[in-house]
Amino acid sequence: MRWTTKLAAAALAALAAACTPATPPPQTVASAPVEQRAPITILISIDGFKPDYLNRGVTPNLSRLAAEGATGPMRPSFPSKTFPNHWTLVTGLRPDRNGITANKMEDKARPGEVFTMSSDDPFWWSEAAPIWVDAEKAGIRTGTLFWPGSNVAVGGEKADKWPYEIKGGTRPSDWAQFNQVLSGEQRVNGVLDWVRRPAAIRPKFITTYFDTVDTAGHSFGPDDKRTTDAVADVDKWVGQLVAGLAEMGQPANIVIVADHGMAATSTERTVALDAILAPADTYRVVENGPYATLEAMPGKEAVVEQAFLGKKPHMECWRRGEIPERFHYGKNPRVPPILCLAETGWEIKEKAPTSQYKGGNHGFDNFAPEMLALFIAHGPAFRAATLPAFDNVDVYPLLRRLIGLPPVGGKDGTDAVFRDVLTGR
Repeated sequence: MRWTTKLAAAALAALAAACTPATPPPQTVASAPVEQRAPITILISIDGFKPDYLNRGVTPNLSRLAAEGATGPMRPSFPSKTFPNHWTLVTGLRPDRNGITANKMEDKARPGEVFTMSSDDPFWWSEAAPIWVDAEKAGIRTGTLFWPGSNVAVGGEKADKWPYEIKGGTRPSDWAQFNQVLSGEQRVNGVLDWVRRPAAIRPKFITTYFDTVDTAGHSFGPDDKRTTDAVADVDKWVGQLVAGLAEMGQPANIVIVADHGMAATSTERTVALDAILAPADTYRVVENGPYATLEAMPGKEAVVEQAFLGKKPHMECWRRGEIPERFHYGKNPRVPPILCLAETGWEIKEKAPTSQYKGGNHGFDNFAPEMLALFIAHGPAFRAATLPAFDNVDVYPLLRRLIGLPPVGGKDGTDAVFRDVLTGR
């Protein structure tokens, strides 16, 4: 090609380049439009967290949320145990009505079977539906990391032979099987990973759960420095969660609860059942601790009742149908025939302990100050306020309102205590 031809070709190429629109530079994360995120609801349980733990000077994050939001002492339901109260918080029904009447229980329909905190058979859980069931049916995506019962296909049926398939039932869209060794930081990161998802698969209602404060309270007692250290750890994790939400521009209504408080216990404050009546061939103990439940052997009912019913030193016992009404307990057939409740700080044991110990426990009278539970609600839906003491059944209707579910009748609580602190957002 002659140089004149080359020159003409170059000119044509330059003209074509000038007429072609420039390719825009690739869009960076910084230049991408920021998603306008609607508020989500996060329910956090800090097992065994007493409200007065906020007064120990180690909770800058929780104390700030409490100061900026709505907070007040919350009464657990009876019995003030972990599983009954976690199920109450998400069903709006007290344990006598929600079916999870204890951490350990039996049912005449399943002779020889015992419910424990690892039981996931829907049979035990399906007397009441948790809030995530209604949410999922309404098209509201939910995620639980963790919550007692959230791994259960509520309403389903478990086969009685291996591989024990479960047919039917409803779980959250996202859930994880509880594993205590998963650290608090890992739990927070798991929640934040869900929140980072695209809107179509991002949960609108999330639960998470921290157990370390309860574990320390049991092991060392509520007043021990190691329990205070556990409180500080959980505060740090809550701070990480709040910071992570802020970093991604995700508004959230955060509801922080405890299932119960904690009372100091020791060897010196023990009631031994066998010192009142030898159990051999007369009765068996279903549960023991802050309260004990007993079942008389056939034909021994009168002997057992005569020995235990009424007030005894540091405890009082009732027939199932005669438990004081204020406990709202005893109508469910899963409650054993006799309930004995210890004075707060005392424990009921089958036998006197053979070694010395000091620690903590819960399960006492739910109106005892030591059993009060933490409650903090913070976010765009709440204004700052201090609430009067209220029952934990009131949390369920609040959660329904926050996630956009309509009110429902037949529950044990009401959101009346929160109405003056809600902003409508």
